Amino acid sequence: MFKKVLIANRGEIAVRVIRACREMGIRTVAVFSKADADSLHVRYADEAFCIGPADSASSYRNIANILSAAEITDAEAIHPGYGFLAEDANFAEVCASVGIRFIGPTPENIRVMGDKAKAREAAHRAGVPVLPGSPGPLRDEKEALKLAQKIGFPVILKAAAGGGGRGMRVIHTEASLGNAFHQAQSEALASFGSGEIYIEKYVVDPRHIEIQVLADERGAVVHLGERECSIQRRHQKILEEAPSAVLTEKIRKRMGEAAIDLVKSARYRNAGTVEFLVDKDLKFHFIEMNTRVQVEHPVTEAITGIDVVKEQIRLSAGDSLDMKQRDVQFVGHAIECRINAEDPDTFVPSPGRVVRFDLPGGPGVRVDTAVYAGYTIPPHYDSLVAKVIVHGKTRDEAIARMSRALDESRIEGIKTNIPLQRKIMADPDFRRGKYTTHFLERYAPEP
Repeated sequence: MFKKVLIANRGEIAVRVIRACREMGIRTVAVFSKADADSLHVRYADEAFCIGPADSASSYRNIANILSAAEITDAEAIHPGYGFLAEDANFAEVCASVGIRFIGPTPENIRVMGDKAKAREAAHRAGVPVLPGSPGPLRDEKEALKLAQKIGFPVILKAAAGGGGRGMRVIHTEASLGNAFHQAQSEALASFGSGEIYIEKYVVDPRHIEIQVLADERGAVVHLGERECSIQRRHQKILEEAPSAVLTEKIRKRMGEAAIDLVKSARYRNAGTVEFLVDKDLKFHFIEMNTRVQVEHPVTEAITGIDVVKEQIRLSAGDSLDMKQRDVQFVGHAIECRINAEDPDTFVPSPGRVVRFDLPGGPGVRVDTAVYAGYTIPPHYDSLVAKVIVHGKTRDEAIARMSRALDESRIEGIKTNIPLQRKIMADPDFRRGKYTTHFLERYAPEP
C-alpha cells in the first residue's frame, strides 16, 4: 500500500480523499492555488504545497507544478479527484513515466472510454444498447445532416472529449443544424481542447441513470448498483438518489450486467461509471462512461457500505477486488443534494465570504464540504459548497430526512440553492418518483 498520496484537486473532493487516506494510514499532500491558501483541504492534509496562482490552468491543471510537488514531497501516487486532470490521459501517462502511480484507470482506458465517440464504439462491440448515431467524430456539417436525416429529428450534438453540457446542442430541424454544428464545435474546442463532436438520436423526456463499477488489474469486475441523476439543469446534476424509483428488478439486473460486459470488453481498470438514458418504455441505451470518481459517489456508499475512494486507492496499489457480485448488498435509500453558491432563481454564481455555516446532522445524515464560517469562496472555480447526503430505510424516509436536513442548514453571506432543493423535496411528482431530465424546468426555465 502507498505510504504517501498527493491529491491533485481542491474543495470537498480533496477533503474526501484525505479522509479516506487517513483511515488507511496513508500520509497526504495537498496542493493549492494562492486563492485556496485558507481552504480546508490545506488544513487537513499532512503536507501542503502551493502550485500557482488562482487560474486553474496555472495551478490545478499545471502538470509540471503538480509533479514537482509530488517529487519534492516523495508522494508515491496521485489521486486526481474529479474535474481538472481526472480524465486527462496525458497526465496519467506522464505520472507513469516518472514512476508515480495514477489513482484511476490506465491512460488507454481514459483515451477510449473517456472519449464519448470511442466509448460508443466500444459499447457497440460489447453488445451494449447504444442510441443510433455517428460511428465516430463527425467530419463536417454535411455528414451531420446526412446522419440526422437517417436517424430522424430531434438529434443531439455532443463534444467527444468532455461533458457537463458544454459542446452540446439539441437540434429539432434541418434548418438549425448548421449553426448548431459550428457552435458545438467551437464550444467543445474552447472547453476541452478538442473540436471533435458526434451526433446521436435525442431521447425526449428520458431518465439519466448510471451504474457504478469497480474492476481490478486481474479482470474481476463488480457493479455497485445504479444512481438516478435525472434532476439536472443544462446537463449539470443537482440531485441524485439510489436506487432509482423507476427501475424494475429485471431491468436493474440487465443494466448492471450491461455495465459489466462493457467494462470487461474494454479491459477497464479501477472505478468508473457507466451512464445510460432510459426512455418512457424503460429501454436503456449507453451514452458515456466517466473514468473517475463521481461527485455523487456517496449515495452508492450509503446503500452498499462500500467506500468507493478507498477501493480506488486499493485497486491502484494492485490489490484484487475483495468481493464478488453476490457480496454486494443494497440497503435502504439515499439522496444527495448538491448545495451550490448561486442564486436559487437565476443560477448566477455567488462567491464571497461565508459568515454563517451551520450544517445538518442527526441519524443518517452526512455532509461533504470544504467550507467553514469565515471562509471566502473564490470566484475562480465551480460553485459547489457542500453535498448533503441522507440515508433511510425507505425512499419516503430519505425524503423526510433530507427535508429536515435542508431546514437545519443555515448558510449566510452568500446565496445558495437550498431554497430550490427544498422545493424539489416538496414536489408531488418528485415524491412519487415521476420525473425526467426536464423536471427542473418548472422551477428553473431554460434561458
